[in-house]
Amino acid sequence: MTSAPLRRIAAAAMLTCTLTGQAAINMNDTVPSAPDVKTGKLANGLTYYIKKNGKPEKRLELRLVVRAGSVLEDQDQLGLAHFVEHMAFNGTTHFKRNELISYLQSIGVSFGHDLNAYTSFDETVYMLPIPTDKKDNVETGFQVLEDWAHGVKFEDDAIDSERNVVLEELRARGGVEKRMLQATLPKMLNGSLYAERLPIGKEEVLKNFKYDAVKRFYRDWYRPDLMAVVAVGDIEPQEAEQLIQRHFGHLKNPAQPRPRAYAEIPPRAQSEALVVTDKEARNNAVTVRYTIRKEPVRKTFADFRDDLQEGIVGIMLAQRVQELTQQAEPPFIGGHAGMTPVVPGYRTFASSAVLGKRGAQPAIDALVQEVERARRFGFSEQELERTKKMFMRAIERAYQERDKTDSAGHVHSLVKAFITQKDVDPAIADIYAYAQELVPAVTLDQVNALAANMLPSHEQKLVVYQGNDKAEPPAPAEAALLAMANAAEEQKVAKREEKVLATKLMEQLPKPGAIVAETVDKALGTTEWRLSNGVRVVLKPTDFKNDQVLMAGFRPGGQSLYGGDDLFNARYASNIVSSMGVKFAPVDLQKMLAGKTVSSSSWVGALGEGLRGGSGSADVETMLQLAHLAFTQPRRDEALYQSFIGKQRDLARNAMSNPDVVFSDASIATLYNNDPRVARPARVEDFDHIQLDRAMAIYRERFASARDFTFVVVGSFDLAAMKPLVAAYLGSLPVTDAPVAYKDNGVRPVKGVVKKNVYKGAENKSMVTLTFTGEAPYSEAAALNQSALAEILNIKVNEVLREKLGLIYSGHVGASLNKMPYGHYSVSITLPCAPENTDKVADAMLGLVRTIQQQGPEAADLAKVKENWSVNNRRALRENGYWLSHLDGAYANGLDPATILTFEQRAAAVTPADVQAAAKRYFDFDNYVQMVLYPEAKQASN
Repeated sequence: MTSAPLRRIAAAAMLTCTLTGQAAINMNDTVPSAPDVKTGKLANGLTYYIKKNGKPEKRLELRLVVRAGSVLEDQDQLGLAHFVEHMAFNGTTHFKRNELISYLQSIGVSFGHDLNAYTSFDETVYMLPIPTDKKDNVETGFQVLEDWAHGVKFEDDAIDSERNVVLEELRARGGVEKRMLQATLPKMLNGSLYAERLPIGKEEVLKNFKYDAVKRFYRDWYRPDLMAVVAVGDIEPQEAEQLIQRHFGHLKNPAQPRPRAYAEIPPRAQSEALVVTDKEARNNAVTVRYTIRKEPVRKTFADFRDDLQEGIVGIMLAQRVQELTQQAEPPFIGGHAGMTPVVPGYRTFASSAVLGKRGAQPAIDALVQEVERARRFGFSEQELERTKKMFMRAIERAYQERDKTDSAGHVHSLVKAFITQKDVDPAIADIYAYAQELVPAVTLDQVNALAANMLPSHEQKLVVYQGNDKAEPPAPAEAALLAMANAAEEQKVAKREEKVLATKLMEQLPKPGAIVAETVDKALGTTEWRLSNGVRVVLKPTDFKNDQVLMAGFRPGGQSLYGGDDLFNARYASNIVSSMGVKFAPVDLQKMLAGKTVSSSSWVGALGEGLRGGSGSADVETMLQLAHLAFTQPRRDEALYQSFIGKQRDLARNAMSNPDVVFSDASIATLYNNDPRVARPARVEDFDHIQLDRAMAIYRERFASARDFTFVVVGSFDLAAMKPLVAAYLGSLPVTDAPVAYKDNGVRPVKGVVKKNVYKGAENKSMVTLTFTGEAPYSEAAALNQSALAEILNIKVNEVLREKLGLIYSGHVGASLNKMPYGHYSVSITLPCAPENTDKVADAMLGLVRTIQQQGPEAADLAKVKENWSVNNRRALRENGYWLSHLDGAYANGLDPATILTFEQRAAAVTPADVQAAAKRYFDFDNYVQMVLYPEAKQASN
């Protein structure tokens, strides 16, 4: 019922479905690249990719891609590929230290969200989105890329200052996941150099490297023959090409360049097992990973025909593994089996599962045997036909949206093409044409023959167990773990029987209601229908996407109407129903919906209940049918209920071993004085309070009647075509007397200054959180002023706590002002740091707040926030999701939906005095909660 499988298929289709019918062209021909992508190479070897794209308007996505990452580091440079990336923001030829970020913020580009970079094993990528409403922005954008390519300054004091920031990033990234990765990577990569070159590096190197070490990496590897410039967006290709030539044509390669070698991953000589446990691990898991092999080179139509069939096999196998979890006693909580990329140019077949209370043995048996079943007996005609429908619908939808695809989506594929040294993907119009001819021609014999060849049986493998050191059942010994996998390969498997499914969601359609009133708001572009059952439907047709319709439905009430023994029944009611399905079991429904783009889910929240849905334009009726079934036909399935409860217990079992979960739990408990109505991280015993029949009764109480429901529908639809569908499926919903107002149960934060320390975790790292709460009336103006205050503080956190003081790698200030269940606000500040710096960090943060209270914000900072708001608002006004969220929120809270049209004017009117007043209003230094997470060793030393 979710759209996630379709998203995966669409992604796979873009990569694999570049095919054509055998009769149309020569299968030995090379698949042509997209003709609207201008590619070229300068005389110095720099590659470029240019594509004109109009979504979003007046925006250009720029990337500098360097085909050099941590795997190229010398022994004295571990972590310095990533350090170079940091230094690119700390002084270049045309931008002094800190000037670059400040300038980009002034034109509406936010640091971290828009402006960013990443370093991996084989590449470093710099990301720069530029507003194109001013011509100077574009010129400056290319100048920034040029500076990154050859103009980073590496001043000694800047290097030393940035050491602190990178060391804080290293600290922040430390934890059980990193420890597990470091323990498994050498075996997983079979001794490859990759295992010794994690991009974050090593602490001793980062603390002590000589200045020339980082400069040497830059000199050696930042050179035009290893670089690409990608420009996608609102720009003429000829203009972009001229800018690239002007800014990068003069760059020179070293006279004696170091060879750009690529690390190899040697084949596995024998099967092995590895067991890694950690006291902080939240989950227990097993992975059976077979030989890592080089990816085949895909160039011809024949290659991609084979790739398509491989993709089909992978999807069918993944669906089978998912079905294994839909049992009263599943062999694992969740699992996957299929081809998995490792590093660029390498892939492996791997099966993995998150373990439940039954441990490793049944999970390994189920994974290995399901793969063997597919290898030996293949798949069914029904499975193949469903998967072909999924492929074709995904490709069709990508084709329908070909002129409405965001530039960032195109950029990703072009960056990948350069990193992997592959051709640019074909145009989606060509992919669609190829697929229309080839996909229907794929036969069951073809995919079953491929499955017999591609799926592993008795290959060399690495079996890995990762889990909590107090897991029950306990972790097996390595010899026993390998023996489990070997034994599973020898067990007999039977052919799978395919279940006969219904062909329709509804055998008999409901008697339709009627539209009894219509109101049109021309300014908003909305039409409101009042139905004969009292349901309100607000519709906004748009042209933002060609094949997208989004829907939300809501009504006040929710969990607030239940208490005592019903707290957990109400909290999990919608999740339980979702696990059992509406009218059909979830796995059956997913199969029935093959070939459709549709999703629908219900929810019961703290103060209300509702539905969320989405579909392609051709699948709106199916979306509305699913919504109708959510009200009228929730299923009761004891086996699926037991499966859900069992998996939730298993997931909660080790949760309190993790320091982040413990800290979150303590923070919520402290802020709300242990009020049981406030949800906290789940515990095993929580599920002892749930009874299936009572949870279903609560769900029915909230959804048996659609009284006072409002639905909002936004997207690519025709109002006339929607009328009979809305009347049939929403107008026919039953309406009876039911509570339709939330209840204020008096849940309130603590008063006064409360400070608490939590001691949990092995890593030498801390977290400081500051939460300011209180009562305040809601208004659009107040919410905007509060938001401006939070954004300005985020700028200051980066400028002062990170760049000036070097106390943190990142921090965040978030703020909210709410109308329900009473007028109240919350400002939450999160600051990861070193244990010895917690007081400094808290004092510095509060100092930033006091400065704004006393002096007001800097005018330049407020201007940056306004410019970013303006850029983002222009983009958001062309997005269905933004309109749905706004209209949904406005009607749910009794606000004026028309405020979406005046945001620019209201934002422009915010003054420094407004922000200063907000700082005084929402930061009461006599009323806040300070929580600090310390490592366990800190408590022992006190």
